[in-house]
Amino acid sequence: MTRDYLQCGRFRLPVHAQARPLVMGVLNVTPDSFSDGGRFQSLDIALTHAEHMIAEGVDIIDIGGESSRPGADPLPLDEELRRVMPLIYALRDCGKPLSIDTYKPEVMREAVAAGVDMVNDINGFRADGALRAVKDGEAALCMMHMLREPKTMQVEPTYDDVVREVSDFLNERVAAAKTAGVAEDRLCVDPGFGFGKSLTHNLALMRNIGRIARETGVPVLAGMSRKSMIGQITGKPVEQRLAGSIAAALAAIAHGARIVRVHDVAATLDAVRVWHAVAQEGGIINEP
Repeated sequence: MTRDYLQCGRFRLPVHAQARPLVMGVLNVTPDSFSDGGRFQSLDIALTHAEHMIAEGVDIIDIGGESSRPGADPLPLDEELRRVMPLIYALRDCGKPLSIDTYKPEVMREAVAAGVDMVNDINGFRADGALRAVKDGEAALCMMHMLREPKTMQVEPTYDDVVREVSDFLNERVAAAKTAGVAEDRLCVDPGFGFGKSLTHNLALMRNIGRIARETGVPVLAGMSRKSMIGQITGKPVEQRLAGSIAAALAAIAHGARIVRVHDVAATLDAVRVWHAVAQEGGIINEP
């Protein structure tokens, strides 16, 4: 049983089984993102995209300055700050929770001080000083599982039991956060679809989202939008993965995800609203 609400900075977001699942919109300001090819590099263009997502009804905006695509090299700290901080300052009063997608404690600290409501860390807050940077205040923490690092994560990923190993890792990170003084209602976890996983691993994790939610005791965020797993299943290139991405989001929700991270907010939100209306009426809402 997960919590009813996620304390997300200035916002208290419903994540219980009867609430509509939340849609997090991706706002990348990277020249080499796998999915948007740097289309939102310019501050003005990024702000326009954010405004479109807000008009479409996005629940959370996730700002990222460093590409985490397979094979990506690390980005220098100063360059990441240069990319993301102007966006945070420009959007912090937009009326929607802001998330910063980073694994660097220095970026976390600056972003939280600037008013972000969530820190989304692909490294699970394992970097030295990461938990210290975020333990105070009320910003939510999303702890993701990743095998190795973006540069090497997709080089023959191997597990004895992917569901058990990912769940154990996320349990350990939740425990570490609580030990550091972070309230449980600020925590959520992400199995890390595509971050050091084969298609078989991704599908096994998808089918066991409810188990991960039960074992960690916190909401699960799922991000499959436009990823290679969608391409492997459908045979479609990145720019033609909308339908597959929506199907993946709904499948994750049906298995217990409470937040889905997507590039296509309007279309996904329409699908989620329809699914939720049918699920409520039909009594098929999943309770992790």
